[in-house]
Amino acid sequence: MENYLNRYQEIRKTTESLCEPLATEDYVAQPISDVSPPKWHLAHTTWFFETFLLKEFSKDYREFHPQFAFLFNSYYVSAGERMLRPNRGNMTRPTVEEIYQYRKYVDVAVGELLSHIITDEMKNILEIGFNHEQQHQELLFYDIKYILGHNPLFPAYDKDFEEYFTEDWEHDWVQINKGNYKIGFEGKGFSFDNEHNYHEVHLEGAKISNRLVTNGEYAEFIEAKGYEKHEYWHSDARAWLEETEISAPLYWHKIEGNWHYYTLAGLKPINKDAPLMHISFYEAYAFAEWKGMRLPTEFEWETAANLFDWGKRWEHTGSAYLPYPGYTKPAGAIGEYNGKFMVNQMVMRGSSRATSSNHSRKTYRNFFHPHLQWHFSGIRLAKDL
Repeated sequence: MENYLNRYQEIRKTTESLCEPLATEDYVAQPISDVSPPKWHLAHTTWFFETFLLKEFSKDYREFHPQFAFLFNSYYVSAGERMLRPNRGNMTRPTVEEIYQYRKYVDVAVGELLSHIITDEMKNILEIGFNHEQQHQELLFYDIKYILGHNPLFPAYDKDFEEYFTEDWEHDWVQINKGNYKIGFEGKGFSFDNEHNYHEVHLEGAKISNRLVTNGEYAEFIEAKGYEKHEYWHSDARAWLEETEISAPLYWHKIEGNWHYYTLAGLKPINKDAPLMHISFYEAYAFAEWKGMRLPTEFEWETAANLFDWGKRWEHTGSAYLPYPGYTKPAGAIGEYNGKFMVNQMVMRGSSRATSSNHSRKTYRNFFHPHLQWHFSGIRLAKDL
């Protein structure tokens, strides 16, 4: 019992610590529909515990506010009506102060509940809730960076925050031989349902780079007019480029002939030797085509993961987000967590500088639409044997 309460309190405290550098105005902004205001993340993760834990298992619990379920439900249709995602930035009320009051109210109630018997069903909800909040901790980094990075003053979130670590070892290729390999989560510990079932796949063999693509290498692609040459791009990607006029990674700015990028520590000249970040699948694919290579499949990546250093960037793969053989969605609202998104999205593997501690494993399947750039994503190249 004590372990679950300690974990709950630690994770909740971590979320709030990520918001400490923010001004009140930073909590409310929503520049685009994909970015949620920080105060919404604070409230939504609280709504999760209130809805799936307290309302289910605490007999005397009274919800903090009758309209908060509508405001802070995200995509759980089974849990009731909800406000549309693009409208989250319209919520000047409830105030940031009220959101913190909401968190405290729910935290006290959860503490009281966990001081009694914890059933296996409660443990399952708690584990999902812990990992759910850790996912939102990473999303907070993404969204805070987007909010501040689109302010013309380029304000720093934290002047000591380091996003761009160099990989100073010699480049080499990790080889996967042709054969059958086991894929998916097996064993003890938490995993999401989309990592199940543990199954066998056949791989034709490949070589995967032991280093991520650097900013300098990607700058060469830009200077070689890579964004203008149609032969490197999917048809949908060309339409995306024409619509958005994107011609560089997110947060890159050319100032007096030199590339700079916005980081959470402020605007800086790019570090050419550091791994590239904020790149869409469309761009990752085009860069690989330009290099005469490809992106690894998610199965190749997982098979080779123990042979290279990963964890600096979420790494694009060439795999569509689909269920594993025998996959079954859990019943109820929790079943909406992963399964219903298995269309029109691509898998990324690994973790990033923004990933919470103890929230990464080589079987973890992250997934995003192919045009998105705002996550902490990079490129690891592969080629056939």
